Amino acid sequence: MARTRVIFFATVMIGLAIALPLAALFYGAWQLSVREEQDRLSEIAGSTLARTQLVYQEVVQTLHQSDAAGLAACSQDHIARMRALTLSNISVEELGYFQQRRLKCTSWGVVEGEVRQPRAHFTTREGVRLNLHVRPIVSTGNVMIAMQAGAHNALVDPARLVDVLVDPSLSLTVATRDGQIMAQRHAPDPDLLARVLARDGAGREEDSFYAVARAGDWVAVATEPRTQTLQHLRREQLLLLPFALLLTLIMIGGIVWVSRRRLSPRGELAIAVGKREFVVHYQPVIHLPTGACVGAEALVRWRRPDGSLVRPDLFIPLAEDSGLIKPITDQVIDSVLDELGPTLAADATMHVAINLCADDIRTGRAVRVIARKLEGKELQAGQLLLEATERGFIDVEAARTTIGQARAAGHSLAIDDFGTGYSSLQYLQSLPLDALKIDKSFVETIGLDSATSSVTDHIISMARALGLLLIAEGVETQAQADYLRARGVDFAQGWLFAKAMPAADFLAFHQQRRAQFGACPSRIQRRWPADEQDREI
Repeated sequence: MARTRVIFFATVMIGLAIALPLAALFYGAWQLSVREEQDRLSEIAGSTLARTQLVYQEVVQTLHQSDAAGLAACSQDHIARMRALTLSNISVEELGYFQQRRLKCTSWGVVEGEVRQPRAHFTTREGVRLNLHVRPIVSTGNVMIAMQAGAHNALVDPARLVDVLVDPSLSLTVATRDGQIMAQRHAPDPDLLARVLARDGAGREEDSFYAVARAGDWVAVATEPRTQTLQHLRREQLLLLPFALLLTLIMIGGIVWVSRRRLSPRGELAIAVGKREFVVHYQPVIHLPTGACVGAEALVRWRRPDGSLVRPDLFIPLAEDSGLIKPITDQVIDSVLDELGPTLAADATMHVAINLCADDIRTGRAVRVIARKLEGKELQAGQLLLEATERGFIDVEAARTTIGQARAAGHSLAIDDFGTGYSSLQYLQSLPLDALKIDKSFVETIGLDSATSSVTDHIISMARALGLLLIAEGVETQAQADYLRARGVDFAQGWLFAKAMPAADFLAFHQQRRAQFGACPSRIQRRWPADEQDREI
């Protein structure tokens, strides 16, 4: 089930790894295109505004020069002067002279007939009056803008104000500060323009982008249809596509790497640790002389979400190599105290054996964990027998320190699977251990004519000589039990008596065994008294 979920999750994440960069590509490209377009429109609007201000300043200067000439009105010199100023300023199409609000002469010559001065539509802050819709009387032609200062006015072609190089799709508008249109190039929608003139900066309005620039008496507006931005969008997409593809490949690679780790045995084990999928089964320990049940060995099992159990020999070595054995040990301790704690507190003769890994023997970590978890509980520390394989005692000095801490806390200690690893009398002679467990591989040779059949007798003799209690593992036949009992082995466990079972079944077995054989006459005790322990350690 967990594997299926990981595969499903990885598939979904790969889909997202493909979709998200592409979505980010389109979104990022659109944002870049919009920003680029708005920046471009802002630049164009600013350039148009600057162009308008320049034309206005040139015209005002020309008008001032006309008034300052001091020539007789409409004389040949006056007309020649106005003609020269017109020719020298490309923004001015025609200059005129007004007297008593009537046009008397222009840069073309004396005006015949009566031409009255046009009404001003707008007056600048400098007092220059503007008429925005004037058609020349003498030269005729397009509608002009009339700018008047003093007695002279100048006609300006509106196209001069928007004479900026732009795309044909782009619209330009120049208006007065109160919104009156002065000049346009590719006129935009009037309703759109009316809304935009009331705003500042760049933005989007319906299907168009706009930019507004303001300064003094003038406003410049640049607008462009949204469709024009799509051309920039395609360019940005092509630029961003390699980055999106690279990001997709990196994300897919990361997902595959993580998924493979999670689908690996180590990854699955780490998930199981996080979800606390480990349960404890208890294998009864029997007192061979009487048949009474003195306790149990706590054996961890990995229960998968589908209910199946994984054998310890399939995951314990991996857990030890990966460092995951420590949290598993902590879960075992929690389970023992939760499931058997009340029974242990009520029966001081009962014990439970807990297996420690080599690193816990080296560092003493598990001893401290147990001490912390026993705080406030009524059971005795001596009811928890700590077991470790020979591998845990390779570093003799570190093991001696941990054993000292464990014994000071009240625990007894046993060496497990003796003879199957780095066997050495050093462990038995120099370390204050209390019990030795005979491995199943030696027990099953009892009564057989094999090369190792005599090893069991040697182990028993050696343990007896050192005063160690003996616990035989893997007892499956009555002949094996009789053989061990005859040679003074104290305790045994194996399928002859019962398989490892859940806590509820073990408690029922313990009660049934107690009713049949009576209370336990003894349990695993320390071999080393406290005073001798202090002296030896």
